[in-house]
Amino acid sequence: MNEIQLHDKHFEVFIPSTDILEKVAALAASIEKDYQGKNILFLSILNGAFMFSSDLMKAMRSNVEISFIKVSSYHGTNTSGRVDELIGLNSPIKGRDIIILEDIVDTGITIDKVMTLLKSSQPNSIAVCSLLYKPSAFKGKQKPNYVGFEIPDDFVVGYGLDYDQLGRNLSSIYQLKK
Repeated sequence: MNEIQLHDKHFEVFIPSTDILEKVAALAASIEKDYQGKNILFLSILNGAFMFSSDLMKAMRSNVEISFIKVSSYHGTNTSGRVDELIGLNSPIKGRDIIILEDIVDTGITIDKVMTLLKSSQPNSIAVCSLLYKPSAFKGKQKPNYVGFEIPDDFVVGYGLDYDQLGRNLSSIYQLKK
């Protein structure tokens, strides 16, 4: 599918699924090189990062653990400007090497909030791995340490990202048609 319609909006393919999987494998290799011999705890930000997290876990050759936190800062196609913590972290992280997995970092609001929450639990280290990064929209403090694709400040869906809860199941990433 080169074009799709979700609700009232039309989208076109932006990043094909084959390119995504290649990039995920490269990110896994980079993380394994940097964290060789360490016990990594991936912290996946739900809902959007579930597909990315799953594929990244499958691409890892070393033993890693994963836990989940759910936060929200989007309504429709616009960020709300605030982060609501909906589900907390259930794994102890003191002294652990944490890698936050995010589907997309745009303004940086979500990552800054999660970093603040995690630092109080005294992890050994915290890094951020995001499949997508919008440098032109970024206003936060913590840029991602690992980035799959830098993209313009356009609205995208697919591969876990949604438009009013639709489109998460798509294997490619689509951008709003202009």
